[in-house]
Amino acid sequence: MPTPIKMPALSPTMEEGTLAKWLVKPGDTVSAGDIMAEIETDKATMEFEAVDEGTIASIAVEAGTEGVKVGTVIAILAEEGEDVDEAAAAAPSGDEEPAEEKPAKDGSEDKSEPAKAAPRESAKPARASVETDTKAPAAPKDDSGERIIASPLARRIAEQNGVDLSTITGSGPRGRIVKADVESAEGGSAKSAADTSEPKDKDEAKSSAKAPASDHGAPYEEEKLSNVRKVIARRLTESKQQVPHYYLAVDIRLDALLDLRKQLNAGLEADGVKLSVNDLLIKALARALMRVPDCNVSYQGDTLHRYSRADVSVAVAAPSGLITPIITEADTRGLASISTNMKELAEKAREGKLQPHEYQGGTASLSNLGMFGIKQFDAVINPPQGMIMAVGASEQRPYVVDGALEVATVMTASGSFDHRAIDGATGAQLMEAFKNLIENPMGLVV
Repeated sequence: MPTPIKMPALSPTMEEGTLAKWLVKPGDTVSAGDIMAEIETDKATMEFEAVDEGTIASIAVEAGTEGVKVGTVIAILAEEGEDVDEAAAAAPSGDEEPAEEKPAKDGSEDKSEPAKAAPRESAKPARASVETDTKAPAAPKDDSGERIIASPLARRIAEQNGVDLSTITGSGPRGRIVKADVESAEGGSAKSAADTSEPKDKDEAKSSAKAPASDHGAPYEEEKLSNVRKVIARRLTESKQQVPHYYLAVDIRLDALLDLRKQLNAGLEADGVKLSVNDLLIKALARALMRVPDCNVSYQGDTLHRYSRADVSVAVAAPSGLITPIITEADTRGLASISTNMKELAEKAREGKLQPHEYQGGTASLSNLGMFGIKQFDAVINPPQGMIMAVGASEQRPYVVDGALEVATVMTASGSFDHRAIDGATGAQLMEAFKNLIENPMGLVV
């Protein structure tokens, strides 16, 4: 019996994804663990592995298809000994809706083809109204009174475009008319009808889609949001709307930290390790969270989660958008380990190869825009975390040391805190601990 391959849920928050690339084609033999496709999730582009062995009988969802719901059949796998052609023919059409086909309104039934209900998740309330509005028309009949077998989607497209289904020969199982059959028929009568109201030239249609929606007249190009960008927009909007932020900023002298970094890098050169300032800041935030454990928390409605270790999420700008790989156990790990791990995670983030456990979780976050010359900024909290530390660029500034004015290397750090979980005085204690650890950095190496 053919095995349907369904769109997997590659992250806890994934509801749909983009089938970015197929790495197999019909007729290819696969074994468990073989990479079959690349799927763009709500966080990254991930590889999809085969869990069974067999032969790819058919591809139901083409590469580049966006908005593929979790659980949708994307391919058919023929098991060992099965005829590949028969498996492909018996497979449900990829364009069919995941709902049981209803009989015609006049009560007639197709005796030769019992209605089948495709496996699907229970319908969600948000989708129910959409399905009601887009219900397929009743099954038509040909001149002889025989019911025309067509998928619900094919019938709806035919009705919208004025295509006579009785003139179409179906390519689906048992002569079933599917979406592709209707679309090919649109090159005739349907297309000519549509030409009266739609632009004839593709460039004309394209320019029409780009027409400005306002009176300003500024030209623009429309770009679809990636799954990652959609999730960023949704989560950060929720954060600013639902999380009561407050902000605390301190100026921190970096001279001692920079001297320590220089010494450590000299000692680690033989090991091929080169510490960055950001590596030391990760460690400083983790140690500060341990010194002020009331800040190492997350708000969970009517409960508060208190964490016994510091897992620091570090903001990384990837081509697909912002993502926060996690340095786990940053409070107890050595600086060399943090540095090596951070470089590996940043590279995987830029390539879109992070695994879910590498970016999901974290007890607090660190965002550094100093490399862009930004002096100070306030970051948005990444729920359900209780805080995020934003650090700016270091620069030479006048600084009072022991009552005397000196020139020192100073940076500004700004903490964003969830007031539901962390009181202002508690947040101030964390900022003080973070500053002390950086200005007295030997606490980072013991």
